[in-house]
Amino acid sequence: MNHPRVTFFHSPQSRSAGTRALLEELGADYDLHVLSLKAGEQRQPAYLAINPMGKVPAILHGDALITEQPAVFMYLADLYPEAKLAPPIGDPLRGPYLRWMVFYGSCFEPALVDKSMQREPAPPATSPYGDFDTMLKTLTDQLENGPYLLGDTFSAADVLWGTALNWTTMFKLVPELPVIRAYIDRVVSRPAMQRAAAKDAELAVTLAA
Repeated sequence: MNHPRVTFFHSPQSRSAGTRALLEELGADYDLHVLSLKAGEQRQPAYLAINPMGKVPAILHGDALITEQPAVFMYLADLYPEAKLAPPIGDPLRGPYLRWMVFYGSCFEPALVDKSMQREPAPPATSPYGDFDTMLKTLTDQLENGPYLLGDTFSAADVLWGTALNWTTMFKLVPELPVIRAYIDRVVSRPAMQRAAAKDAELAVTLAA
């Protein structure tokens, strides 16, 4: 199936590494626009005109601008239905798939930021995630149900969570529980994930030179 090319705004060793992995899993055609975070290119007027938040990833597809990592993932996975990384509307797995995509940004990341900053969460009535332990148990209980977040079905949600958990356990922000370690290993060992990691490692060396 032919698709208009996607322009992908990316920096290695950042959140957008997950998007590069997803593009590899999808077999997508894309134009890579590299930003050096160390040089502050994401805060320069040229990029702020694209994404005023100054964050990666971002993608342009025709006239559509998509920012925020879960939104980028959902858009791309739906754009390439032949890759079967997003359950279609009507599939019983569509709801759980969307749940875990949104849980990442609405609960996991806010909880992680508070924990890394050693801040107490807001009161339960105003906290988006309740408390860190409840958030984490909600995730690990789901991981106990099967090899992937949707049981036996691998999806774009696993690319998102596998890369995020790999990064956050590496920096000791998330405990490396056996169920989390096994899940990370299943996801990051996939050939497409390995290709993306190798390409990003090469890009990081180029930017550092």
